[in-house]
Amino acid sequence: MKGLWLENNQLELRTDIPEPEIKDGEARVKVLCAGICNTDLELIRGYYPYKGILGHEFVGVVEEGPKHLINRRVVGEINAACGHCKFCLRDEPTHCENRTVLGIVNRNGAFADYLSLPSENLYPVADNIPTEVATFTEPIAAALEIQSQIKIHPDDKVLVVGDGKLGQLVAQTLAVTGCDLLAVGRHDEKLANLKARGIKTGFAQDIQQRTFDIAVECTGNPEGFAIAQSALRPRGTLVLKSTYAGKLSLDASAIVVDEITLIGSRCGRFAPALELLAQEKVDVQPLIDARYPLNQGLAAFERAQTKGTQKVLLNISE
Repeated sequence: MKGLWLENNQLELRTDIPEPEIKDGEARVKVLCAGICNTDLELIRGYYPYKGILGHEFVGVVEEGPKHLINRRVVGEINAACGHCKFCLRDEPTHCENRTVLGIVNRNGAFADYLSLPSENLYPVADNIPTEVATFTEPIAAALEIQSQIKIHPDDKVLVVGDGKLGQLVAQTLAVTGCDLLAVGRHDEKLANLKARGIKTGFAQDIQQRTFDIAVECTGNPEGFAIAQSALRPRGTLVLKSTYAGKLSLDASAIVVDEITLIGSRCGRFAPALELLAQEKVDVQPLIDARYPLNQGLAAFERAQTKGTQKVLLNISE
């Protein structure tokens, strides 16, 4: 089968990849559409020593698996857990000690004709959710994970730093809570997407320092981290949503003196994300910049790495 293969930080389109072997409890999924994520770009830069097929944001059709999923469009949670380690027993499968992760850790990903995942990881996609829209389920679930980690109240003053794909999804999901929300970035056209949703937007200079209860850093760069940290009141909460390929320097003394709570935030549950999409409470269409067939996957990655580009989709079935 065809797929985008990463090895030694080099990406290539291969046509000789064996189709995935389906183990007990797993399903075989024909991939329809998949999205290129910043994590995919960081893997190419060496964020993690991965070898295999990239891609973890996808929509596909089940060809082999449980009867209730056959021929259904599905999305899939990316962490394949063992089910018996201490994290699994605490219902924390995203931290399973023995997990594989689709397109990231020891499991071939979605930028190929087929993939395999445990059947329990798969969720049917409602008929009213277009396939391209459904490819955003994984990053929306990741954005919603913040709300499972901390309680956000309508009177909380919340800052989102970053107007890229992740920042826009985080801002839209936080807006559902009714909190006092400000999203800041550098690009008028990107902030306009949020403004059209009724979300207050601005730039770094619009932030009143030491006044926010919660700040969410979505830029993945030291400057964004510094902006988010300086915005927080004492005993505020700083949430990190971005993966960093390099080292991050921070003012640890200020974190201690102000008693800042620092939270890393990663994968989330798919069911709430699909519900938001079905109810059209999150709008992802403005985030799609380009679409490519799989055989133009290398060009798709070049586009995705171009500064200012938002979501690039691979239409695998074309």
